[in-house]
Amino acid sequence: MAGGQMSEPRGGFSLRRAVDGPAGEWFGLAVRLGLAVVWAWAGLAKVSDPAAAAQAVRAYEILPESLVKPVGYALPFLELALALLLAVGLGVRAVAVISGLLLLTFIGGISSAWARGISIDCGCFGGGGAVAASQTEYLQEILRDTGFLLMAAWLAFRPRTKLSVDAWLAM
Repeated sequence: MAGGQMSEPRGGFSLRRAVDGPAGEWFGLAVRLGLAVVWAWAGLAKVSDPAAAAQAVRAYEILPESLVKPVGYALPFLELALALLLAVGLGVRAVAVISGLLLLTFIGGISSAWARGISIDCGCFGGGGAVAASQTEYLQEILRDTGFLLMAAWLAFRPRTKLSVDAWLAM
């Protein structure tokens, strides 16, 4: 220890080296592609039935009716755009931040429905709308989306990943 700072071990394992080095870039690739699959799955499940997507938005009873259709119809296309950008690795940090904000919105919406005693299916991967109180899965949905939020946070702080357009453009 020199000057009150801990030195990294020489030749040994270093968490900083693992996170910043090639292993961190491969892990980032896995996170990036994993989040891309999530967004693609969510978007594809809703894009073919925009009316059902709008109904899922309506079920939360948060937005005014004038915004339900525009949000419900646009959301699958936003999710698919995020999936495509993550899959190719273009604008990873910005896409991760947008993903994080969207996931926080979803977590807030689910929490709000739960707190207000509204019994709905989140509609995250298609479907959505009113369900019996015994069929709600709010805690699981919040925990799942929190996991996705952690993935987005990783990419926001460590956007450099293997096999990305961003890395190719930086050459």
